[in-house]
Amino acid sequence: MNQQYSPTDVTSDDRLWALLAYILTPLVPVIILFLEDKKNRPFIKAHNSQALALGVVEFALNIIASIISFGLLGCILGIAFLAINIYYGVKAYNGATFEIPVLTNFVRQQGW
Repeated sequence: MNQQYSPTDVTSDDRLWALLAYILTPLVPVIILFLEDKKNRPFIKAHNSQALALGVVEFALNIIASIISFGLLGCILGIAFLAINIYYGVKAYNGATFEIPVLTNFVRQQGW
């Protein structure tokens, strides 16, 4: 991810919103889009778009897996997705910028 901000510009509030965006995706990323003061912060914007795309993909995969396996695989995937989201959320909370394979490039190409 291209760093478009200075690390000194990132506040603890920005890092907290990025953490919440990953852990409670896709709900919090959608809420952030309605908060004018949050959606234009470069750090939050970078992580929010990734978290939203990640949440939508995870939701779709979870629905498909649940239908195919009558719910069993959906539960297992849900736990795995939660672990992945916590991992990305902690990285974001520590102020790191990172790329999620395939999703980051997709988000960039869409201009988000």
